[in-house]
Order: sequence, then C-alpha cells, then structure tokens
Amino acid sequence: MSNDDRSVRRTGIGMMLLFWVLFIGTGTWWIHGYLESQRNPNAHLVTAVNGDDSVVLERNRAGHFLATGRINGEPVEFLLDTGATYVAVSASLADRLGLESTGSAWFNTANGRVRGELTTLDEVGLGGFSAREVRGSISPGMEGDVALLGMSFLNRFDIEIRDSRMVLHPSERN
Repeated sequence: MSNDDRSVRRTGIGMMLLFWVLFIGTGTWWIHGYLESQRNPNAHLVTAVNGDDSVVLERNRAGHFLATGRINGEPVEFLLDTGATYVAVSASLADRLGLESTGSAWFNTANGRVRGELTTLDEVGLGGFSAREVRGSISPGMEGDVALLGMSFLNRFDIEIRDSRMVLHPSERN
C-alpha cells in the first residue's frame, strides 16, 4: 500500500470516528434534554417575566409539580407542596443562598417531628410572580438543592388544580 493510500485510509477512519463521536454526543445531549423535560416540565418558568395573569404548571411523570423559580435572585428547583407551611430548604441550599437563621422551631414532617431553623427569604419568584419577605425553614432532614414551595408563598395566590395542571392566579383577597 502506498503512502497516499495510507493517508486516505487514515483520513477516512478519522472522519468515521469523528462522525460517531458527534452522533453519540448529540444523541446523549438530546436524551438528557428529553429526560430533564420529563422530570421538570416547568423549568422555563425561571426566565418568565411579570405581565402574565397566571402561572400554569404541568405535573411531571412522577405526578409532582416541580418548577424552577428563584430565591433571592438565585435559580432554585421547587417542589410545590400545599401541605408545607413554609418554603423549606436544605442546610446546603441555605448556605448557598446565604440564608440566616431567625430562630429554631419544631416541624411535623412526613418523616416525623424534627427540629429546624426559621428564616426569612427576601424574595421568592415563580414564573412572573414574586413575593417579598417570605417565611422559610431550614430543614436538617432535607438533602439536595430542591426546595419545598410551601404555603408561606402559595397562600398569596389562588390555586386551581385540574387533571395534570396547577394554575396560580393573583389572589383577589390582597
């Protein structure tokens, strides 16, 4: 085999390897995006701006309302929990957000009674809605960066749940 033939063969093999690397990389990126949209179908809410008269949330495949919002300007994934009194965050998330304790309290959770810390969140946002001075809790039993979006935020809105959608409207009481 001549040097020219070897050069062409190497170039062909290199092009084939490049194709497969790009194909696998693109497929992985697409599958990751698809799976993420199934886990958090409301991730787009983090970039929503004021002006809408309601926020519409879709259930994820597990049946939960998971959405990306903001606490004190930082993006945070929320699990909407109408059974939670406060916006509950883990200790690691509280550290990342720079939250300070304003006292301790006992909480009744699905895992039993636990002692945690109270805090005040300067601003909590979801979609185009935001609220200032929201009561929160730093819960030692929580792990990860998903916060429970409880009634200290949600009670400021009218909540409508039908089928696989939750709609938040500005409250008429305010």
